[in-house]
Amino acid sequence: MKFDERIDGDYRIYAGALDVLQGDGYIAAVVVSRVGGTQAKAREVFRDESLACGHRWKSADESLMFALCKAREWIGIDRQRTENLSENLSGRSAMQL
Repeated sequence: MKFDERIDGDYRIYAGALDVLQGDGYIAAVVVSRVGGTQAKAREVFRDESLACGHRWKSADESLMFALCKAREWIGIDRQRTENLSENLSGRSAMQL
């Protein structure tokens, strides 16, 4: 098993390459939490303990890289969602030309 923890702005990423139970290889897992803003407590925005439907990666590094890339993808989605919500709450149109 191999794990990595990273901070990306207001987000904390926990990524892992987990040994498969039977056979060889690793599966990718990730948890992304939003830790910034006005919240006193971290809020989990994404969790998947078997990314890519449990695809077996040949190496722990490949599995971990996939988990980190998927985390960054979800962070981008959550940031966009947060921006849209903020714009709507402030009375501005979500779509500006």
